[in-house]
Amino acid sequence: MLYYLFNFLDKQFDFPGAGVFQFISFRASMAIILSLIITTVYGSRLIKYLRYKQVGETVRNLGLDGQIQKQGTPTMGGLIIIAGVLIPTLLFAKLENIYIILMIVTTIWMGAIGFLDDYIKVFKKNKEGLAGRFKIVGQVGLSIIVGCTMYFHPGILVRQTVTGALPAGSSTTQTETVYNQEGKKLIKVEKSTGVHYANDVKSTITNIPFYKNNEFDYAKVLKFMGDGYEKYAFPVFLLFVIVIITAVSNGANITDGIDGLATGTSAIIGITLALLAYVSGNMIIADYLNILYIPNSGELVIFAAAFVGACVGFLWYNTFPAQVFMGDTGSLTIGGIIAVLAIMIRKELLIPILCGVFLIENLSVIMQVSWFKYTKKKYGEGRRIFLMSPLHHHFQKKGYHEAKIVTRFWIIGILLAIITIVTLKLR
Repeated sequence: MLYYLFNFLDKQFDFPGAGVFQFISFRASMAIILSLIITTVYGSRLIKYLRYKQVGETVRNLGLDGQIQKQGTPTMGGLIIIAGVLIPTLLFAKLENIYIILMIVTTIWMGAIGFLDDYIKVFKKNKEGLAGRFKIVGQVGLSIIVGCTMYFHPGILVRQTVTGALPAGSSTTQTETVYNQEGKKLIKVEKSTGVHYANDVKSTITNIPFYKNNEFDYAKVLKFMGDGYEKYAFPVFLLFVIVIITAVSNGANITDGIDGLATGTSAIIGITLALLAYVSGNMIIADYLNILYIPNSGELVIFAAAFVGACVGFLWYNTFPAQVFMGDTGSLTIGGIIAVLAIMIRKELLIPILCGVFLIENLSVIMQVSWFKYTKKKYGEGRRIFLMSPLHHHFQKKGYHEAKIVTRFWIIGILLAIITIVTLKLR
């Protein structure tokens, strides 16, 4: 909203300094600052309100050190994160941008599912919360919205080369719209070394890491079907979207088991996605890195900045010993945001690396449950791979302090984020 106000003031009255709102870097900086202020200053007021309403966590005794002391700690703190994400986005982003609209829908949608789950746990005194099948339905519902919008919306395009190639490292001097003999619109980019033509097209193409020709089209999964396989690209793309959003949101939910673990890890992931969104939305940098240029996706940097600010600000109260838990209101929202943001900047195939902490937490639960069921069926007695799952509880059982586990997982998250960035050039 402030973007439109200052844009109006700049055009109509030449208001001093108003033009700075045209720069994504400035608006992203303001978004992260405001997000930090909202989560730290107003976060304490929400915590007091939650205590007043006796919105406390019910802790099951799993035999972990310091666990019983957490009984009654306010939960549903994810509302702080949601406010820290949405308010700066509404103020500083271009609200007609389809990417921003999808991210706002994602935040509200996943926040509503998580809130309903926490509400049932706290106020209905049902420790199981919202049934797992309803969570899955909600995640699949969001996936269908995102997938259909990505596939059919005319504003979601990628730029592909038509003729010629841009030399790496060269600088753009001029761009203009031209038309070929068939009347098809092309984008003419004049370079110091020649002329390049491209066009913005609908595509299910994405970037794939560690591969020289780093573009992968989901439609090619069905290449074995012979000619005409491209027309079945949508079901394949939608299936990938459903798997990614469901897996990442559940991974974030599982990771949120000890103070600060999910929040800090998500902040690291958010910083990386902000950087990836910036390079994907900048034509010169995208060309230099030989990755897909996605027109108008640069606005996602503002959203990602607000997301990082919200996570870091929430850590003010969520680090050990936590004064508030995010609950499913926060963890499901965080996971949904990360998944959808990665999909929209066509970097979702980097998720197994970037979200490696979520992945190993997910796998530890799957392995534990699967092995227990298999051994119980075969030997009549269930056996375990880990002392307890998810993985962070295994280390707690081994005697590691919460703060040490969280710090080491953050370090792993930073390492994975660096590897993710390196994949832009390592092929």
